[in-house]
Amino acid sequence: MGTTRVAALAGHFGPEIGRALEKLGGILERLTVEKVDLLVLPDATLGGYLGELLNPDLSSVPEAIDPDGPEIKLLCSMAGDMTVCIGFTERAGDLRYNAASCLTGDGVLGHHRKVHQPAGEHLAYAAGEGFTAFDTPIGRMGMLIDYDKTFPESARTLALDGARTIAALSAWPASITDRASRMPNDRQARLFDLYDMARAAENQVVLASSNQTGVTGSLRFLGQAKVVGPGGDVLAKTWSKGGLAVADIDIDAEVDRARRVLRHLEERRVDAYHNLLDDKGGRG
Repeated sequence: MGTTRVAALAGHFGPEIGRALEKLGGILERLTVEKVDLLVLPDATLGGYLGELLNPDLSSVPEAIDPDGPEIKLLCSMAGDMTVCIGFTERAGDLRYNAASCLTGDGVLGHHRKVHQPAGEHLAYAAGEGFTAFDTPIGRMGMLIDYDKTFPESARTLALDGARTIAALSAWPASITDRASRMPNDRQARLFDLYDMARAAENQVVLASSNQTGVTGSLRFLGQAKVVGPGGDVLAKTWSKGGLAVADIDIDAEVDRARRVLRHLEERRVDAYHNLLDDKGGRG
């Protein structure tokens, strides 16, 4: 397939969906000129994220939208040939999900509802139930949202489903219990980078990680968008402020090269993982 230009965005997106769509119009127009093939936007790009994680204010939960509604249709028309992953609060009957859609000008290619919920997020959102890869113009890929990437099984499930690229969309804040005076020293800042590199390396896939920046309520978001190669090497990265991490990579060639000698997915010993399905994490 040749070289793919992969971009992951770090940026601040608040509660006003109309303003976000206007901002995205300019971003997508510029990146179309710059021939970006895959753009991964943050979690909660449309509508913003919660202002408090431990005890979220349910009276100010972000506005929920229909994944088949006018906002997503407008984004499809803006995307053209570009593959775009975007996060938002999904409305599904009486339920709300922290969700993401992957789309192009041809429509929605894949959809994901966040499975793993930290702290008090379950008070505001219902949980998704699985991880599924899907086909796109840049190859087969899958999506993770925020806390999903803390769990190796999430990315591994996508890789086993054929994903060679994983989009990790986040609204990932600095530590809320042990905040550091400088962002690079924050425990969550270190973990955010660690998870991105580990999930790419252990599955030998390309990972594009986006994140919110700035402050919403009591949460201070980390930024640190990046593109990681299948060896766990960071190919491009932003810092705590807004920016775009861009890398040109031949995804199939680099994934094949990473798997030439050590083939992690094929060399698993599933028979040895006796407690893998034990929901208590101990002996079954």
